[in-house]
Amino acid sequence: MTVLNAYTIAESPLVSIGAPADPRTRMAARLPAFVQPFLTWLTAKPAPGEAAPGRSATAFILGALAWTFGGCLLSALPLALANPPLLAWLLLPLGLLATCCGLGLFQVVVFHHCSHGTVLKTREANRRAGRLISALLLFKRFEDYQREHMMHHSPNKLLTEEDEFADFVMGMCGLEPGVPKRELWRRVLVNCASPVFHARFLQRRMRASMFTGDRAHDRMSRGAWIGAFALAAVTGMLPAFLVAWVLPVTVLLQVATVFRILCEHRFPEPQVICLRDRNFVCHATAGVFPGSAPPDLYATTLKGALRWTAWWAEMLTVQLFVRLFVLVGDAPCHDFHHRKPATRRWADYIHARQQDLDAGSPGFPAGYFENWGLFAAIDHNLDSLAATRPEALGR
Repeated sequence: MTVLNAYTIAESPLVSIGAPADPRTRMAARLPAFVQPFLTWLTAKPAPGEAAPGRSATAFILGALAWTFGGCLLSALPLALANPPLLAWLLLPLGLLATCCGLGLFQVVVFHHCSHGTVLKTREANRRAGRLISALLLFKRFEDYQREHMMHHSPNKLLTEEDEFADFVMGMCGLEPGVPKRELWRRVLVNCASPVFHARFLQRRMRASMFTGDRAHDRMSRGAWIGAFALAAVTGMLPAFLVAWVLPVTVLLQVATVFRILCEHRFPEPQVICLRDRNFVCHATAGVFPGSAPPDLYATTLKGALRWTAWWAEMLTVQLFVRLFVLVGDAPCHDFHHRKPATRRWADYIHARQQDLDAGSPGFPAGYFENWGLFAAIDHNLDSLAATRPEALGR
């Protein structure tokens, strides 16, 4: 793993915080103040000295509801109209993206942080919310997820056969240590396009949500889904329901989940893994930020104008899509979450991580690491898996 000090310009996608190559620092220096709040949200990195807005957990719940239901309405509109104009069909991909963003917020933010008891005020309120979300969205029954997720946060379990991350990467996705990176990438892409993979993934989700042995939970999950299908059929809205709701909650969410999980953890060197200490936790996680450094050239020249146009085009297409589809909520700052899993400051994750970094990451022997770009992060993580021997993970 390449770690760069404060005086090294990065040649690798993995860079240290505060290095001269830090794209967010360059954005703050080269772009006007009015675009900085948008860039902070898009990249999940604050501008130097930027104050935290003080966001609450409730804002994430409301945001998840708005994205989900707003997206469903946009997607269903052209399907519900008798003769929709051609322009109306443009709403469909936008609606699907919005719905997936909302579902991701429920999965990555609300459901996940409910398992840590840090969304609502009481433990029971978090449990009830988690059970409702798991039943309606086909997530693992909340109590089962919570138990397994707490193990995931143990250095003694992380990256072992008992770890939910390792189980998904190696068991569900079929990615194995020691396999060449090119083959690992091939398996990832084949999985995302494979009906067999998605059917197996969905079957696994349905078992974990509808057939858990918890009668109350199973009745709620089965009843909600059977009722939704019946209502859609009776009202003649079954095609719209399948496209606007079933498609994003199954295939699209599963694709987003694959890419999101693959960028969460890397596999450190065997000597780091075997220690199972806080240094291992530091090296097994890294921040993943959408974006790239802006051009060095001024936009007043033709060459500079072309480069700035290309940079903005990438930021407002590729990187914006990544932020809404894969790296939703606090997913870019997953490393901060592993250092402070029980903090209620997760709602201000962008600035909380930066403040912990600026304070020297107290309590941990290593600073933060970061990747810029989703695919660079996944490539780096697959590279680390390819370089790992099975025996290093106890296999």
